[in-house]
Amino acid sequence: MKRLLVLGAGTAGTIVVNKLRRALDPEEWDITIVDQSEVHHYQPGYLFIPFGIYTRNDVVKPRRDYIPPGVNMILSRIEAIEPDRNRVRLEKDNRYLSYDFLVIATGSQPRYEEVPGLIGPEWRKSIHEFYTLEGAVALARHLRSWEGGHLVLNISELPIKCPVAPLEFLFLADWYFHGQGKRSRVELTLATPLPGAFTKPRASQLLGNLLAEKNIHVVPEFAIESVDAEARKIISYDGQEISYDLLVSVAIHMGDDVIARSGLGNDTNHVPVDKHTLLSTQYPNIFALGDAADVPTSKAGSVAHFQAEIFTENFLRYIDGLEMTARFDGHANCYIESGFGKGFLIDFNYDVEPLPGRYPLPGLGPFSLLQESPINHWGKMMFRWMYWNLLLKGKELPITTHMSMAGKWQ
Repeated sequence: MKRLLVLGAGTAGTIVVNKLRRALDPEEWDITIVDQSEVHHYQPGYLFIPFGIYTRNDVVKPRRDYIPPGVNMILSRIEAIEPDRNRVRLEKDNRYLSYDFLVIATGSQPRYEEVPGLIGPEWRKSIHEFYTLEGAVALARHLRSWEGGHLVLNISELPIKCPVAPLEFLFLADWYFHGQGKRSRVELTLATPLPGAFTKPRASQLLGNLLAEKNIHVVPEFAIESVDAEARKIISYDGQEISYDLLVSVAIHMGDDVIARSGLGNDTNHVPVDKHTLLSTQYPNIFALGDAADVPTSKAGSVAHFQAEIFTENFLRYIDGLEMTARFDGHANCYIESGFGKGFLIDFNYDVEPLPGRYPLPGLGPFSLLQESPINHWGKMMFRWMYWNLLLKGKELPITTHMSMAGKWQ
C-alpha cells in the first residue's frame, strides 16, 4: 500500500485529495490529510465582512464536508516534517505519520508582529486588519460607529495573499462611506512599498487611475519601519511619516512555522519548488502547492486551483516513473471589486501581464478583462457558490488551467 500524505486542508490540499481519491486505486493507495482546524474558511470573503456584505456564516463551513470518503482526516498541529525519514510528527499524541509521497499545502499567514509597534494597546481599536476572520469581524464592528477621519491602509511588505485585496478594500470603503453619507468626512490613503498600485505595470496604471478618480491618495515606495500607536502615525525607513485616525494594516505573509522548524523553507518559510512542476528542489517525493510554495506568482485561490490541476495530472505520471509533462505557467486570475456594484477581471501568468479582452470565451465573455463592469462584480459574488460547490470538491470548471491568449487584445 502506497501512502500519500497531504499537509493542510485549505484550497489546494482539499482539491488534491478530492481529485486523487477518484483517480487512485483505493486498494493500492492510502490517502491522509492533516489540518489543525475543523472548519474551512473562504478567505476571499473576509474582504466583504467589514462592509456588512458577508457575515461569518458566509465564509466558514465544516471541513469534513469537503473531504471525500476514503480519505483519512486527522485534526492536529504538525510539529515537524522529517524528510530524510519520510515521516511527519504530529502534536496529537506525539504521533508519527510515514509517507511515500508528501504534499505540503500548509498555506501562509499574516505576521503582524513583524511590524514594530503594530501589536499593542491600540490593536483592534485604532489599528485593524481584515486578512483574518477575527480581524474582519472586529473591523466591521468598528466601522459601524466610526465617524470619519483619515483611514490609512498600509501594505508593510510582500508577499501577501491576493495582492489586489488592499485596493479592493479601499474601493469598497469609498462605496461604503458614500452610502453612509460620510465620504466627505473620510480621507482614504494607500501607503505601499510598491512603486504604484499593483505589481503588473498595465494593471497598476489602470488601478492607479481609478484610485485617483475616487480621491484615494497613494503614497508609493513607503517601506514601513514602525508604528507609533500613541501618536497615531506610521514611519518609513527613510523618515517619512503618515498620520492616521484609523490604520488598516496588511502585513507580510509567511509560511507555516513547521516549514522553518523542518528546514524546508526560505527566509519567509515558503518551500522552494520547481515553478512548473511544483516538485521540491530538495526532495524527489515532496511537492508544495498553493500559498506554501515559493513560486513567482500571486498567492491566491485561483493559483492554488490551477496548481492542483497541474499537480494531479503530473502526479499520476510521476508515480508510474514517467516524465511530468504538464507545466504550471503561473496562471492567475482575479476579480477586483471597484465599488458601486462594479468590478474588474485580470488574467495573467509568469510571462504575460494582464491584457484587455473577453473571458473565458474569446469574443463573448461574458466577463471583460481590464474593463469595469457590473457583470464582473456579479462574477465575484457568484464565485463563492462555485468555490463551495464545485472547486473545493475537485469538479471541473469551465475555465482553462493554462492561461490562454485567445480573446485577449495585445
